[in-house]
Amino acid sequence: MATLTVFFDNPFWVAVLEVRDPEGVRATRHVFGGEPTDAELYQFLLRHGGALLDRAGRSAAVAGQPAQPPARGPKRLARDAARAAQAARPSTAAQEAVRKELELRKQASIRRGREAKEAHAEHRRDVRRAKARDRHRGH
Repeated sequence: MATLTVFFDNPFWVAVLEVRDPEGVRATRHVFGGEPTDAELYQFLLRHGGALLDRAGRSAAVAGQPAQPPARGPKRLARDAARAAQAARPSTAAQEAVRKELELRKQASIRRGREAKEAHAEHRRDVRRAKARDRHRGH
């Protein structure tokens, strides 16, 4: 079961895709600039919905509340729909899943930066050695 929640997280509009499966809750987010219209959301989901689901599937699972059984009566359905429409923020489990995903991306970025810095230092060391060899050879 997947739920897309769009809300205003000052200063941007954010969409959080929350996927519930037997392993738990997986979530990912997408930041919009201004407030998206319904048509823009529809176009966004048509173009990028699959990629968003893939990103959510690759994120870490967080133990969440089990999915509720389907409502039985029409009044219950109306109440549940009103509650879902009124909910402006994603669930705590989804927020935790997004936080975990951001932390994993941050760690990967730090690791890539460190590797690039080491590669640059190694290159500079090689250039210095080559210059020193050339000086000793009398060129």
